[in-house]
Amino acid sequence: MADRLTGIDVHEEPGAEQSIARAPTGIAVFVGRALRGPLNRPVLIRSFADFERSFGGLWQPSTLSYCVDQFFESGGETALIVRVANGARPCSLSLPCSGEALELAAIAPGTREFLRAAVDYDGIGENEQDRFNLVLQRVRSCGSEHIEDQEIYRRLSSHPESSRFAGSALAESQLVRVAGAVPGSRPEPTLAVGSRNRAGYVDSSPDGDDGGPLTDYDIIGSAAQGTGLFALGSVEHFNFLCIPPLARDRDVGPSTLLVANRYCRDRRAILVVDPPSAWDSPAAAIAGMQEWPLASDSAVMYFPRMLAYDKLRGRFESFAACGAVAGMLGRAGGRQPVWSPPHPAEAILRPGMRPMCAVGDVDRNRLATLGVNALAVARAPGGERTAARTLAGPGASSPDRRLLGRRRLALLLLTSIERGTRWTLFEPNGPVLWGRLAGQVRAFLTSLEQDGAFEERAADDRWFVICDGRINREYERDRGIVNLLFGFAAARPGQFHCYLISHRAGGSRVKPVSVNGLQSLLSLPEQLLEESLPDLRAHTC
Repeated sequence: MADRLTGIDVHEEPGAEQSIARAPTGIAVFVGRALRGPLNRPVLIRSFADFERSFGGLWQPSTLSYCVDQFFESGGETALIVRVANGARPCSLSLPCSGEALELAAIAPGTREFLRAAVDYDGIGENEQDRFNLVLQRVRSCGSEHIEDQEIYRRLSSHPESSRFAGSALAESQLVRVAGAVPGSRPEPTLAVGSRNRAGYVDSSPDGDDGGPLTDYDIIGSAAQGTGLFALGSVEHFNFLCIPPLARDRDVGPSTLLVANRYCRDRRAILVVDPPSAWDSPAAAIAGMQEWPLASDSAVMYFPRMLAYDKLRGRFESFAACGAVAGMLGRAGGRQPVWSPPHPAEAILRPGMRPMCAVGDVDRNRLATLGVNALAVARAPGGERTAARTLAGPGASSPDRRLLGRRRLALLLLTSIERGTRWTLFEPNGPVLWGRLAGQVRAFLTSLEQDGAFEERAADDRWFVICDGRINREYERDRGIVNLLFGFAAARPGQFHCYLISHRAGGSRVKPVSVNGLQSLLSLPEQLLEESLPDLRAHTC
């Protein structure tokens, strides 16, 4: 339930009495072209059968459809699909109205959207000349009796001043929208062929259009209109973002990768990047990385692309591996903690998939240095592979930015703690609240510590939590802000990753901060810490 005054989306959250739940680690988002389905609206699916029902299954022009199939084949369990299109047009449906027509247009564009409508006057009085009943159906194919979706609207009116005005009622439909003005007279009843009493149906016209191949502009979309990548604004949490190639012979452009990377960084997710199709050998990949435009700890790349069986063409074809990689990383994270190096994060292709080219140990290590991981079909005998890397590359300021497992641990901590402490907005802001909040977060970090999340550091040097008057000053308390400062051990001894979480009306904010001399900071009295806090907040990463 949304509170219009505060902007807060209110729903049941765990309180201090409940432990902080670990956030999911295997939810993948796919943005791209599909055969059918709603545009620019995230749809949750848990199997490829779900994808077939909502988006039409495999389609040769849709690289997204193959990536989603490979995601589930590789062990993925949960995905969100955002369909985008380039110039696609919806089919239309016309209902006669005494010389005029009530024109309807499908919400989902494309040639595979088959709608039909029925109009009757059952239960309508003779003096109610503006009233009618309308049934809308989506069917599997033209002329099919297999109904996939249905909406029933009773006692609609053709009068604009009526509370049941057709134009207003159909604005809530998930199948159609009114195209143009609603005629002043009601639609004529639809009768079955050869019958004067039994209602029949009017089929939609075959004037839909699937549009052309996608462009980078279609993928990026508009923040103001909530299209493309920005359609994910309604999604609370996801872990991986996959953008399949725009077409079988066209890579995703640098502009899309840069926007998607920033979006993932803001949403605490990982962008799964496919190597360019021109990188057909380890030497080409190593050379290509010298001019690669994206260095980020919020992105990951696996080389090379892969060969997999094309179920539509009946032969093995080259595919981008982002879907398979997201499935494998999600599968591994579900079996073992995301911080366990290096096996859970290592990409082992499922049977039926294989790398496009061989990558030897020397090239594998050179690619890893550059931030590129190598796909494999089996574990190397007699030893462990290099831990999976992010695209932060050799220029990263911290070793933790280069290791995928460490980055996923950081995202797990941030998301879990931020989501699990939102209850503080509904409690009186003061010392009692701070103590409960700090205790809840300490219990969460202790549980991760017991599971081995911080084993590389001494037991008393793995994390800290501060939530008291030193960071919750009167100025912030008057504005209803609750601050929590916590940190966890970095790879380098004596260093911590530190974050300030601020809960306030209108939303929560997570901000990385740089703290110099942590041990001396923790021992400072309240007055001195208050004086140093502006400097702490100025060192934003």
